[in-house]
Amino acid sequence: MTSRSATRNTAQINAALSALRSKQPTGKSSEKDFSVYVTDDGSTLNTTERAVTSVPAPAARIPEDHEVFDEEGLPRHAFLKDHFFNEGRLSPQQVLKILAMATKCLSKEPTLLEVPAPVTICGDIHGQYYDLMRLFDVGGSPESTPYLFLGDYVDRGSFSIECLLYLYSLKLNFPTTLWMLRGNHECRHLTEYFTFKSECLHKYSEEVYEAALKSFNALPLTAIVLNSNRERQFFCVHGGLSPDLKSLDDLMKLDRFREPPTRGLMCDLLWADPCEDYDEDEGSSLFSRNTVRGCSYAFTYKASCQFLERTGLLSIIRAHEAQDAGYRMYKPTKTMSFPSLLTMFSAPNYLDTYNNKAAVLKYENNVMNIRQFNASPHPYWLPNFMDVFTWSLPFVGEKITDMMVSILNICTEEELDEDTPLHEDRITTDTPAATEAASAGLASTTASSAAESEAEMEHKRTVLRNKVLAIGRMSRMYKILREESEQVAHLKELNRGQLPKGSLINGSEGLRHQISSFADARQADLRNEALPPSVEEQRRREEARSVQMQEQLENDEHDSKELRSLVRRLSQK
Repeated sequence: MTSRSATRNTAQINAALSALRSKQPTGKSSEKDFSVYVTDDGSTLNTTERAVTSVPAPAARIPEDHEVFDEEGLPRHAFLKDHFFNEGRLSPQQVLKILAMATKCLSKEPTLLEVPAPVTICGDIHGQYYDLMRLFDVGGSPESTPYLFLGDYVDRGSFSIECLLYLYSLKLNFPTTLWMLRGNHECRHLTEYFTFKSECLHKYSEEVYEAALKSFNALPLTAIVLNSNRERQFFCVHGGLSPDLKSLDDLMKLDRFREPPTRGLMCDLLWADPCEDYDEDEGSSLFSRNTVRGCSYAFTYKASCQFLERTGLLSIIRAHEAQDAGYRMYKPTKTMSFPSLLTMFSAPNYLDTYNNKAAVLKYENNVMNIRQFNASPHPYWLPNFMDVFTWSLPFVGEKITDMMVSILNICTEEELDEDTPLHEDRITTDTPAATEAASAGLASTTASSAAESEAEMEHKRTVLRNKVLAIGRMSRMYKILREESEQVAHLKELNRGQLPKGSLINGSEGLRHQISSFADARQADLRNEALPPSVEEQRRREEARSVQMQEQLENDEHDSKELRSLVRRLSQK
């Protein structure tokens, strides 16, 4: 019986191989246009054309120097505005020239600026270039409207270098009507930890990144806004107050041309926040430890009032914290009945997640006017500026391993336990003539093959089992990589460590709807508001993460039910 089965199986395999070798391509398939793909719903896509024709292609041409710079050597800000809006880039030399010119210009300014009214005051930008364009629509053209920016131009968003270069080009063209302060993200430590460095390396070079860092060190730290009578009114800073800030003279003595330290006056100006119970605080304390940031202080209502009394100012205007409405006015002073503190935030729908409004403050004729605006559409970037193939490989790999396991599970237990009887020495791989000769020889063969020994059978089962285990290991590896690619830790935190089912199916829209409120988004992102760990601590965390991933790779508890069942069947004798 076994001999007849072997003869029949061998003949069938040889016939199939012969048919494959002799198959001739039809005229229809040879003329098929493989650049055209028809979807399940019948729509046609051409791989040589843009799938969404309503979205223009990014500007691919590097402009000439005469297009970027005018006759006096200044950047043509109008050209750069449109060029960056179309996702265009400059040459590294052009970028370095703008950064060097901006560094020289900013270095001449004092640490404490005096900004006359009228002026429009703006909060954090965070690499949201297309929202920055909307900001200028709402606030007025920078050619005719004075602006004061409070820092945090880079990181978190995907267009930080465009924001920085465009603002620097405006600063160079309008040095006396546009001012830029330094934020806590304008430093090496945070830009290495977040996105700005990787963006510079992806779009330009490390030389560009280093030049940008040098320009950050030149940014002023504070500003005083004057009223129409040129009287001092508002103290403007990115973060907040410091116990080391006794008078405005302390700011003039400060050495700002350096990487910000993790303590002291310079640190506090960039990192401090109002305490959580600022409006209800009636205590006597002035400063407390800033547990949210992991550095600097939280200052109280009393600290603000004392500072304003010492300096003769009306209020403090700062940025540094996302606000649902784009701004927040705090408890008024008892002497002037004017808000002691204002927070401005100018990045709408922060991180494409917060669903917050943005705002700018227009101060003119001794009148404050706050204007809000919503987010604008922008091109999409994958996390860490990955290309679609790198990002999708783990997803594809995981599905392929699932398919391999499913194919193996088609076999019955008896089929896995038994080998398919074949005359292996009779399977042909040569010409059709050889196939026919072999088939004729098989017809007259009646001798049965020798039964395999139990040891050989067990060896084959072990080999097959090891291959299945390898498939499981590969499946776990792709699962880990897929979870890394998703980068939705904030959603997992909001859902007890689990990614909500189906949240990835609808793309970015699905992700956005998983976060129901501004408060949820801020709570999930709170750890990223703190001072990043040191380089040594980051190295230790990366090593611990690698160990954890290796343990996940070795742990087969999370294998699919089908894979575990298949391994058990192959393990039984």
